[in-house]
Amino acid sequence: MKNQEITVVYKWTAKPGKGEELKAIYKEVEKEMKATEPGALRVDCYFDAITGVLMVLDLFKDGDALGQHLGTTAAGHFPALLQIAAPGPFLFCGEVPDQLKQAAIGMGLNATFAGHAFGFNRNL
Repeated sequence: MKNQEITVVYKWTAKPGKGEELKAIYKEVEKEMKATEPGALRVDCYFDAITGVLMVLDLFKDGDALGQHLGTTAAGHFPALLQIAAPGPFLFCGEVPDQLKQAAIGMGLNATFAGHAFGFNRNL
């Protein structure tokens, strides 16, 4: 059976002096995803205090879960994020439905979409 999970890896670069605010918004994003998005399987955030870069890894159960995220949590926080940080790039890994590709592009994300080509998982 085809793996339907979608991984999204992306970064935000905080404007000068806005790194802590960026982290605070993402703590709210994480909290909201955990509480309201059952198809959001994993969220990991990494922050470089020197450059103000926040790297994020999201894992979604499938395209429906990604769609819910883009239409709710992401859409709700996106305007505030754009005020304090520059987005991108965004790397969507997995089989992303065309309508979600268009939504991501419509949000102005510097997005790349790649289906799974090969690899292994030692834990399976």
